[in-house]
Amino acid sequence: MIDTHSHIYSEEFDDDRAEVIARAKAAGVTKIILPNVDSESLPRMLQLESEYPGYCFAAIGLHPTSVKENFAEELAIVKKELDRREYIAIGEIGLDLYWDKSFLKEQIQIFTQQIEWALEYRLPVIIHVRDSFRETMDVLESYRGKGLTGVFHSFTGSIDNAIEIINFGGFLLGINGIVTFKNSGLASTIEKLAPKHILLETDAPYLTPAPFRGKRNESAYLNFVCEKLASVYTMEKAEIIEITTQNACNLFKKLH
Repeated sequence: MIDTHSHIYSEEFDDDRAEVIARAKAAGVTKIILPNVDSESLPRMLQLESEYPGYCFAAIGLHPTSVKENFAEELAIVKKELDRREYIAIGEIGLDLYWDKSFLKEQIQIFTQQIEWALEYRLPVIIHVRDSFRETMDVLESYRGKGLTGVFHSFTGSIDNAIEIINFGGFLLGINGIVTFKNSGLASTIEKLAPKHILLETDAPYLTPAPFRGKRNESAYLNFVCEKLASVYTMEKAEIIEITTQNACNLFKKLH
């Protein structure tokens, strides 16, 4: 299993990060992708990647909820990092209108710039979408057919949303613990889609799957997401692991 989205570099894991990694390995998690948030999270993320080379892989990007008055400085750091070294992807980027709509114009500007860099550096994007599906697709429309690839992280949309993303081309859907929530309706959406369209992720420390919902999430809990998907698709868990691992390696070329 590959956890394609985990923030285990965050402060929530400062007391037991090594144990968290050990439990992930014991659970069958073979690689973990670390999406960046902003300049504050960057040193912690890079430190973790350096401690677990070939196991943890850093992405670089400016998260939409970190788009504030100093966005130009933050964006300059992303560009500097892209020029400095290789990253697995550009992310976590996108649009978030759940918490604050006051920086929508700037969020769109920064999202667009980071998409341009993804094309320039030939990297996939990790897209954060919250209360902003239509606005996100409107931004992406300019890049239809231009070779952009990526994942819609923490997908919770409708079947129509999923089909629109798939038909756009080049994008997969990140599925995490939400699929285990009884009232999310996500399982009934996912069962209408072939597993070739999905990736496994945790979004640790957030979105902990049942039966641990409400507690801190960690990469080892990817097993519960995988088990739920095996049930949804009436497939063996090993098949889900094989398909989603191949999906991840096809998208994130530097995982090989």
